[in-house]
Amino acid sequence: MAINRASISKELLPGLNAVFGMEYGEVNNEHEPLYDIENSDRSFEEEVLFTGFGTAPTKLEGAAVSFDNASESYVARYNNETIALAFAITEEAMEDNLYDTFSKLRARGLARAMANTKQQKAAAVFNNAFSTAGADAIGDGQAFISTAHPIVVGGTQSNKANNGTNADLSQTTLETSLIQIQKTKDDRGILIGAGAVSLHIPNDLIFVADVILNTPGTTGSADNDINSLRNMGMVPNGFFVNRRFNDPDAYFIKTDVPNGTKMFVRTPLQTKMEPDFDTGNIRFKARERYSFGVSDWRGYYGNPGV
Repeated sequence: MAINRASISKELLPGLNAVFGMEYGEVNNEHEPLYDIENSDRSFEEEVLFTGFGTAPTKLEGAAVSFDNASESYVARYNNETIALAFAITEEAMEDNLYDTFSKLRARGLARAMANTKQQKAAAVFNNAFSTAGADAIGDGQAFISTAHPIVVGGTQSNKANNGTNADLSQTTLETSLIQIQKTKDDRGILIGAGAVSLHIPNDLIFVADVILNTPGTTGSADNDINSLRNMGMVPNGFFVNRRFNDPDAYFIKTDVPNGTKMFVRTPLQTKMEPDFDTGNIRFKARERYSFGVSDWRGYYGNPGV
């Protein structure tokens, strides 16, 4: 009896999707705490950073009201990339009743490959955060984490933690950085009331971060001083580990400034199966489109350590 490939593909697809989805879900979505995730309906997205208004002046009696302009500072561009991968099940494998075993094994591998690519691209923004090489620079021409972000009123601002000095993560450097974050200003030099939300680290710093944020007393002290970071809830969402951060000393502090880093999803993950007439193979494909990037550098402070 002849094998009906179209029929086999229809019967096999639900099972493959189940295996695929299960394997994809087992890979931790470590990008989610790092980015605000939005949908996209075109090949690219652009976000314009507006400078806001300066301090409002006092209006004297009978005098005209002052006017101000909110101008553009820079544009952040997100180019949605297409990520796709496929595999084929041969006609011979189907004839020998091996398609079920082969396809499920390959579906698991395909799921891992798709998930790994997404996590690598998400981590790359942070792995290249101190670089201006190639496409690493953000909209203002500086590195994501820099001591020289230009502002409209003249001069520069820094989002390099520990007041711009390289230092490993410790209770002291984190406290210094949190004070620095609270002094963040907009492009007109006005304080914006920023605060820390979470700490993001490589797995090399997991025990250091746990001690700093969760120990009741001040670390390294025998004076029974309280741990103010913990007592005041200065990092309310705690810390997140990203296994694809490639610098064992670098750390990043996410702030509550909106529109910091974003992921745009143009096309969610899709899977498709179809027969190939020429070869008799059954082909299984996974595809999605997305982009990662930085809109406002004030969304993070970071330090490469020493």
